[in-house]
Amino acid sequence: MTEGPGFGNTLVCLSVLIHRRYVQICADHDLTTAQAQLLCLVKDQPRGMSELGHLLGLAKPGMSGLVDRTERRGLVQRGTPEHDRRACTISCTALGKEIGDALYADVSARLPDIVDHLSPADQRLFQELAGMVTGGTVSGPCRGDDPPEQ
Repeated sequence: MTEGPGFGNTLVCLSVLIHRRYVQICADHDLTTAQAQLLCLVKDQPRGMSELGHLLGLAKPGMSGLVDRTERRGLVQRGTPEHDRRACTISCTALGKEIGDALYADVSARLPDIVDHLSPADQRLFQELAGMVTGGTVSGPCRGDDPPEQ
């Protein structure tokens, strides 16, 4: 590595660039990033509140507030599983599924624009390297997987 701002600073700048684009895409769908992540996690299957709290890094009060706000918008609904009446699951409503799917498609289409100035070969290399950094699989809030351990 060469002297200068440092690789760590470059990674921070990249994360800020990605985050700003993601925030804009979420706003275009009238969602906060937390609501968007929640929708992505439950768009294809219901999940328990505890699991969602773990995946989103939220304590119980924060998770309850997020679900309350998203539920008031008609995007998610609470349910009770047959096997455990004490538990609470969160699932998408039809509107939530529609918005979640549109958001997911928009992120997939628009987020890669940040590398449009690179040659096709460099874009493929960047994608390959990013895949290696993330463990070679798509993980994160839209899949519900934990990030790879370092």
